[in-house]
Amino acid sequence: MMNMKYQHQRGDIQESAMKALVTDKLFRARVERNRKGKGSYQRKAKHVKRNYENATINILF
Repeated sequence: MMNMKYQHQRGDIQESAMKALVTDKLFRARVERNRKGKGSYQRKAKHVKRNYENATINILF
């Protein structure tokens, strides 16, 4: 087993080391977006790569 240490962000642990570790940011709930398959469609990210500066200049002039 690898001997890896984790630097927790809970400050001074006073009561229970296990409780402090489980409530740390390491164990927070994360929502992972699907890259492929069901639920992977992202409506807003469709045109992110467009060049917005040129689009606004063409509209104004």
